[in-house]
Amino acid sequence: MEEKFLICIVGPTAIGKTSLSISLAREFSTSIISADSRQFFKEMNIGTAVPSKEELDAAPHYFIQHRSIEEPYSVGDYERDALQLLEKLFAGQNVVILVGGSGLYVDAVTQGLDYFPEVDPQIRQSLNRRLESESLRALQQELKQRDPEYYSKVDLQNPHRVMRALEICIGTNKPYSSFLKGTQSQRGFTPIYVGLDGQREEVYDRINSRVDIMMQQGLLQEAERLFPMRHLTALNTVGYKELFRFFEGSSTLEQAVTDIKTNTRRFAKRQLTWYRKKNDILWFDFQTPHSGIATVIRQQIGASKY
Repeated sequence: MEEKFLICIVGPTAIGKTSLSISLAREFSTSIISADSRQFFKEMNIGTAVPSKEELDAAPHYFIQHRSIEEPYSVGDYERDALQLLEKLFAGQNVVILVGGSGLYVDAVTQGLDYFPEVDPQIRQSLNRRLESESLRALQQELKQRDPEYYSKVDLQNPHRVMRALEICIGTNKPYSSFLKGTQSQRGFTPIYVGLDGQREEVYDRINSRVDIMMQQGLLQEAERLFPMRHLTALNTVGYKELFRFFEGSSTLEQAVTDIKTNTRRFAKRQLTWYRKKNDILWFDFQTPHSGIATVIRQQIGASKY
């Protein structure tokens, strides 16, 4: 059997992963699977930087706006669906592109997820009520007490991940981190990780510019349409929650936009922290010609094959 390769494009938000993925998809005549959990939902468009129609038409894309924010869709669901799709795609091609900013979702596909005991669903319901009445910070502090190890590395601004860890801690009376196996599941393909990065000032400038462009494209109006559904977990994310505070009267519009830029920069920093833990990523400056990156990838997988 011919070896199969999954080219995983990672890096901070706004760094140019979409553009590179399209170039590589053309280079290898293949498809693109999104691992950006914010782009799964069809109601969210501008605030999640969904690829344009021209970009989507440039290569086959999967897992872009394929779910509704009203439908639960976990990383476990994504792992199952992505692996099923990869099995079909690899039946006809030897290289597939995976691109996204969600490190957990990339890892789910390439390494597999840890699995946890079932816990009483009322625990999650109670945590949801506490999130509304006490704020995310209260849940963060409880997680710090119950599992300082996981607290030190989890995305604390992601309420879903904080609550997921807490419900396991409460339901099992054990730290969430104690269930993390640290071993990889066997996959029928070889991942090749390609990372894009730049000087911090350059990355932050790109983020600030992207937010300004989003506002010009109508992010305020998009958020206003989604405001009645703001309680949904999918909408508790950067770019929307700041504008929801503006609609609620607890922030000015100017402050909301500033907060989006600040929180997006923090998100980018957390993304890089996640990826920097991996020592098998081929890092490139975001200005590197795509042809040069493709050459390095060919060297990795064997130029004679592709």
